[in-house]
Amino acid sequence: MLALIWILFAALSPQFLSPRNLSMLMIELSVTATLAVGVLLVLLPGHTDLSVGAGAGLMGGIAAVLVNQHGWPAPAALLASLIVGLGLYFASGLFIVKNRVQAFIATLGGMLAFKGAFWLAIQSHTVPVTRGGVPNLYSLLTTYSLPDIAGWIIAAAVIVVMILLQARERKRRRAIDGHMEPFETAFLKTFVSAQGIVLVVLVCNQFRGVPLAFLILCAVAVSLHVLTRHTPFGRYLYAIGGNEEAAVVSGVPVRRTVVIAFTILGGIVAITGFMQTAYIGNSTTTVGDLMELDAIAACVIGGTSLKGGRGSVLGALAGALIMASLLNGMTLLAVSPELKFIVRGLVLVFAVWMDVRFGRR
Repeated sequence: MLALIWILFAALSPQFLSPRNLSMLMIELSVTATLAVGVLLVLLPGHTDLSVGAGAGLMGGIAAVLVNQHGWPAPAALLASLIVGLGLYFASGLFIVKNRVQAFIATLGGMLAFKGAFWLAIQSHTVPVTRGGVPNLYSLLTTYSLPDIAGWIIAAAVIVVMILLQARERKRRRAIDGHMEPFETAFLKTFVSAQGIVLVVLVCNQFRGVPLAFLILCAVAVSLHVLTRHTPFGRYLYAIGGNEEAAVVSGVPVRRTVVIAFTILGGIVAITGFMQTAYIGNSTTTVGDLMELDAIAACVIGGTSLKGGRGSVLGALAGALIMASLLNGMTLLAVSPELKFIVRGLVLVFAVWMDVRFGRR
């Protein structure tokens, strides 16, 4: 699907594959994908959250008001808003598990409450993310790009770490049971991944350099991949989504795990709100609109089950890339907003259909 989308837009609009547009696509992807991998955390145990779009707008708006109207330093404002996000989503998760309320209904109410609080925070006005037009950490989240040499240094470091981790994993497997994938397969995976990293840096350096927003996405994605795949907490999430009753009998702390998942999601919602608001340059009443649908669609397209128990960070990233590519390509082609809504709606329906279709097998 992704290949077909890229071929179609490249044929209809040659500038789609230009370094400038691909760099902008990476920034747009960073916003959508960061929220998608956060939503993955609550989808895995079989819950959902419809408030993340409104929450992103609220957190971004709080930080913008603190910077622009109260003169707070950008780092302090971002930290304060991040703490608010963690607290709100901790309370949301606690309310859901304590009262055994359907997350769909609870977070629908949260969406409305967060939207109202957001409009109150900014007084339904447009609030810039800077004070007096002076760039700060907030505004640089989506406008700053690394120098060329810094991009290459980070790429080299990542490739070296990949090789070392692969070697350690093979050594561990050999010591445990001797079962491991052939060396040629492991080498090919690492080699292809390294090529992808080099290609990303090469393309970005032809415009301004690797965007800071993309590095934020990578940091969040890697952290959540490790959390979900290599920790007991991650195994608990899959166990709860697969069969909650069996998880309870097995001693899995279901309530605590779900509350922690919602709390972490709150932090990621705040980070997403910062990037989305910085990308626009202002906090306006439309920030965060429909972002929850794009995030959920990205997860489901990437193989996450709405019933829980199935999904991965890599799949969510792939689904987010499809959604971001669609929106970016339609913008280049000057597609009307009405048609964009129709396409996004059809993609969401298609994603749910895929989930049901594969869930029956």
